[in-house]
Amino acid sequence: MLEKKNFYINGKWIAPKNQKQIEVIDPATEKSCAVISLGDKEDVHSAVIAAKNAFNSWGFSSKEERIKLLEKLYEIYKKRWNDISDAITLEMGAPKDFSSKLQTGTGASHIKSFIKYLKKFEFEKPLGEHAPNQRILYEPKGVCALITPWNWPMNQVCLKVIPAISAGCTMILKPSELAPLSSMILAEMIDEAKFPPGVFNLVNGDGAITGDALTSHPDVNMISFTGSTRAGALISKNAAKDFKRVSLELGGKGANIIFKDADPEAIERGALRCFRNSGQSCNAPTRMLVEKSMYKEAVERLKKYANEFKVDDPNKEGDHIGPVISEAQFNKIQNLIQKGIDEGAKLVAGGPGKPNGLEKGYYIKPTVFADVKNEMEIAKTEIFGPVLSVMPFESEEEAISIANDTPYGLTNYIQTQDPEKVKRVARKLRSGMVDVNGAGIAVDAPFGGYKHSGIGREAGQEGLTEFLEVKSVGGWN
Repeated sequence: MLEKKNFYINGKWIAPKNQKQIEVIDPATEKSCAVISLGDKEDVHSAVIAAKNAFNSWGFSSKEERIKLLEKLYEIYKKRWNDISDAITLEMGAPKDFSSKLQTGTGASHIKSFIKYLKKFEFEKPLGEHAPNQRILYEPKGVCALITPWNWPMNQVCLKVIPAISAGCTMILKPSELAPLSSMILAEMIDEAKFPPGVFNLVNGDGAITGDALTSHPDVNMISFTGSTRAGALISKNAAKDFKRVSLELGGKGANIIFKDADPEAIERGALRCFRNSGQSCNAPTRMLVEKSMYKEAVERLKKYANEFKVDDPNKEGDHIGPVISEAQFNKIQNLIQKGIDEGAKLVAGGPGKPNGLEKGYYIKPTVFADVKNEMEIAKTEIFGPVLSVMPFESEEEAISIANDTPYGLTNYIQTQDPEKVKRVARKLRSGMVDVNGAGIAVDAPFGGYKHSGIGREAGQEGLTEFLEVKSVGGWN
């Protein structure tokens, strides 16, 4: 079992103030794979003070210095690729191939992307030709509390740490205590790249104690959080006390609208996007809306696809899915599957219990419900497992109405070969992102949502500006 009890504070690995530990559970075996420490207020305070002191110089560092260090970090990241992939497979059950290509790959893509945007970003620029002595300055927001989830650990960490560094901020990262191992490798890489002490700090812990101490600390200037909508609301309350800047990437309940003129792969592609990563993606298309004329055909195709969909040990190579993250998550998903049955949705594939031959580990059967009504619990709740709700629609207007009838607004999906319909529907969907015909969202496109799906945007230029304050200066000659 791995021992990862120290925190990374002010450029050193140090022991926690108080010895409170928890075990990290391998979701494929239900056994302990590592032990970490839980940070308390004293640990958080030490990390915040280190970041605050480091900001005095790092906040005024040159763009060239930041670029040089980030480029060095990128080279180290590529060398440690297999270590990161193995850690993600161990801590959250992502299958080997998926972990390497997508989980680890997205982190690398974000580092590369932010370096590109940093190189061309103007931190000082004139207001315009009409006001030659007016300048706009973009300055780092200061000390940032970065709180990341377990479902895409390196993707989410790099979406926060890299733009914060690029902006000139200093930070304390609190990764999920369920999947902290890959983040600790990132801390090792940052140490190897020789970033100045205090620029990046890592404190492990839970939300109730460590997260609360971070988000309520008076010397934290900004909070960037990815996780549940419920936790986002609590964090916002803490931030409101002293007007901390807040960026929140929260839940989703994406609708996938499949019109009768969709391409031949649209049904199966939609199910794959729902099931991928064991359904543990906030932007998963978990509600499939199918035009009535092809509804019966779609349900039969989904039944076949889900019944043949592979679930297996994440340590095996292949295109299967692995377990969900934890016993608590497994039980939540099982309860919601049963709720769907109790509410009268038609169980087409999957259902309660574990897949055959996988008695140990938090494995879920890929599950499809048909004839779902939008007021049912399975249609309203972010299940965060491989569970798809299918419902029919008759008109374009009805599809848009069903899609928007949710408190969430992260990602919606459209499947049609009619470009004018794409434009009409995309404009009317109340979500931060719309994916058309499986095109995907670019790595540097703004990532974030409307309504209960959060505040702010990650990735690309918008992801960088999230960490910057804007200052107007008059009389600049």
